Parts: sequence; C-alpha cells; structure tokens
Amino acid sequence: MIIREAIPDDARAFLKLLKKLDRETKFMLFEPDERKTTEVEQRKQLETFIGKDNKRVFVVENEEDIVGFLLANGGNCNRNKHACYLVCGILQKYTGQGIGTSLFEKMEEWAIKNGIKRLELTVMKHNRAALYLYGKAGFYVEGLKRNSLIVDGEFVDEFYMAKLL
Repeated sequence: MIIREAIPDDARAFLKLLKKLDRETKFMLFEPDERKTTEVEQRKQLETFIGKDNKRVFVVENEEDIVGFLLANGGNCNRNKHACYLVCGILQKYTGQGIGTSLFEKMEEWAIKNGIKRLELTVMKHNRAALYLYGKAGFYVEGLKRNSLIVDGEFVDEFYMAKLL
C-alpha cells in the first residue's frame, strides 16, 4: 500500500472509490447512487486543491486501485484558513490494517508543515470503529450535533471532533 497526494489524473479512480464507499457503508454522507459527480467535475475539484497550503487529498493505493482517502479542506478566509475539515473513507476490505492510522499520521505531518493549527471532523455517534481511530489519532469530542442526519429514515446524531496542533 502506498499513501500519496491525489492528483487530477486520479479523478476516475477516486470517484470510483467514493461511489463504492457510498454503496458499502452507511457512515458516509451520500446514499448509494446519490452522488452525481462526473469524472470531469471530480478532476476539477482535485485541481482546486493543487498548490493550496490548507487543502489536500491523500489516497491509499494498492497495485490496482485507490482503496482509501483522507481529505483536508481548509478555510478560505483569513479567520479560518488555519483550520481544516477532514473527510475519511476506507473500503471495508482494507479496514483494521493500520491504513487509517497511517493516513492520519501523514495528514498531521502535512498539516504541521503547512501551518494548520486545527483539524476537525464529524462522525456518526454509533460509528465505533471511526471513533476509535479518531481518538487514537488525538481527536476529542467538542460537541454533539443532534438529529444531524437521516439514515434509513431514522435521525442520527453526530459528534463534532477536533484536534489542535
């Protein structure tokens, strides 16, 4: 497995990963087949991250495919450009192998190098595996977003978590 920064040429494989994650887990934001992003749109999004000190996408690549990612989207204003909102996803087949830990280590190394002072994310309250990973990476719960999402017709609470660097 290789962890590296995503490039625009990864658009097709990255979008394939996102759509597969949408199908295999209920912990991502999109429901199966809800994501309407095209390959061209995905490429443009990856291009907007190039050269930015507070935006990055790291991908995990095996011999054939991208199997996981960690995205950091930093603020666009002077008052919040020091903070990055994170989104992470790893295919079920590859969980429990230390990939998530390695992604967060790589992200933190990049963040410190680029003057990022705050990493933040949300996680469904019942997502025990993600809560364990984020806690292991040094994130703390800062708050509870009640009825934040609707999954399978039921309201789901999310924790708001952050790590100060």
